[in-house]
Amino acid sequence: MRDWGTRQWVTAAAGTALTLIVLGLPAVLIPNGLFAREIEPPWWSHPVWVATSVLSGLLLATYTRPVHEDSAGPGGGRGLGGGLLAWFAIGCPVCNKIVLLALGTSGAMAWFAPLQPLLAAAGLVLLSLALRARLRANASCPVPASAG
Repeated sequence: MRDWGTRQWVTAAAGTALTLIVLGLPAVLIPNGLFAREIEPPWWSHPVWVATSVLSGLLLATYTRPVHEDSAGPGGGRGLGGGLLAWFAIGCPVCNKIVLLALGTSGAMAWFAPLQPLLAAAGLVLLSLALRARLRANASCPVPASAG
């Protein structure tokens, strides 16, 4: 990241801001009139939300300069998986329709809510691994400056 230019840092900042909004609105970590939350978020939701957003922004910035012209490079699946796990982790356990259909309200509180910190940790690990893979790929195969 030491070699990143303005374009990569602007992309990282924009990706972070977008992820903050996309995850924060439906999880009601950003108070809004569009979504409601039945249960207050636990203490760890805000740090996970911010860390996920920063890692996602940095990961997005690695795609502004392609590793190979014919491939997206390593880390794409882990980044998506990490983002989805974080979304499940910071959301309200009884507001999630998928969880409610699968487990019911009491199951969501008894089974899913205790798993949310583990989902948060797994999501952050996957995002970190994806970012590491992208940064290593960019460092090992830098794109040459255009002749022009």
